Amino acid sequence: MFSEISMDEILVAAYETLYMTIVALIGTVIIGIILGLLLYLTAKDNIWENKFFNMIVSSVVNVFRAIPFIILILLLFPFTDFLFNTTRGPTAALPALILGSAPFYARLVEIGFREVDKGVIEAAKSMGAKTRTIIFKVLLPESMPALVSGITVTGIALIGYTAMAGVIGAGGLGDYAYFYGFQRRQFDVVLLCTILILIIVFIFQFIGDFISKKLDKR
Repeated sequence: MFSEISMDEILVAAYETLYMTIVALIGTVIIGIILGLLLYLTAKDNIWENKFFNMIVSSVVNVFRAIPFIILILLLFPFTDFLFNTTRGPTAALPALILGSAPFYARLVEIGFREVDKGVIEAAKSMGAKTRTIIFKVLLPESMPALVSGITVTGIALIGYTAMAGVIGAGGLGDYAYFYGFQRRQFDVVLLCTILILIIVFIFQFIGDFISKKLDKR
């Protein structure tokens, strides 16, 4: 079993999966927090209450969440080719990975902000705190455990996305499992890639849970 598997190639595939997941997760967190803030702040009874703007942002988030990831990759081929002059490889998969997961994380961010005690926000406002201060001194610190839990969930979802992206040539363990395992009917390769993906998922989950518990002051 596993006799025809090149460990060097497997390690490269694992590195590509980690590369896509971590880089895409960084982009996802940045965009997701911005979108989540806009969703929260422009909602009814909040600082930047604006029904129309909130509806626009919410619609954009909902549209990208509704598009199946494999279709999103195909739709973004022209954009990806424009950016990188190729539609193959780990880097070329990043736009689809980020745009596919950022709206999902944005909703988790919005939920995290909603869990923040309104009294704390009102107290900050009564003391003359500006919006920037409320965001960075109240909202983000108070919701940090929820934000980290959201990052963990999103990161695990991204690992699954990288496997799907691998089917159309993005590289990584999904690519290796499909082209060297499934297409050649070497199901031991598929099994090994699955085990490695599970290990990566468990590591992400462990780190995320550990950080979230450390940040939770309750």
